[in-house]
Amino acid sequence: MPSSSTSPFEAEFVAGLKDIFEQRIVFNRVLGLRIGKVSGEGVSGSIAMRPELIGHYGHHRLHGGVISAALDALGGLAVMAAIGARHMDEAPAQRLHRFGKLGTIDLRIDYLRPAIGERFELTAQVLRLGSRVASTRMEFHGADGKLFATGAAAYIVS
Repeated sequence: MPSSSTSPFEAEFVAGLKDIFEQRIVFNRVLGLRIGKVSGEGVSGSIAMRPELIGHYGHHRLHGGVISAALDALGGLAVMAAIGARHMDEAPAQRLHRFGKLGTIDLRIDYLRPAIGERFELTAQVLRLGSRVASTRMEFHGADGKLFATGAAAYIVS
């Protein structure tokens, strides 16, 4: 994700995104997803390992479904941020209401190695934001930066 020293977003908009993403989308809360950085160019987030997320009890690997769901959610968040950046002329509350029709229409996850660790970092960026469909690229890393999985997705935005 390109680094951006300052976010163009108002604190109200970022707080609204965090509320939607971390609280109102209950499944994200179950996964323990937390937002890191938010900009129009991309987003980051994290997940702390918990026993409920283990996919292989003998190796303490993170379940592949957790990886897939987390990358899908973060790709959607990146689209939300890109839409928000596109409509900076609107009030933050008005921009936050634009996300009602956002939904995944295609998702591909490539699992590169077993995800073992105490904490995981995720990034997502929008490759193209059209009037009806957005395309994203996502990455799932260990706390040490090791790449565990990548993803690509398309989202309906209209």
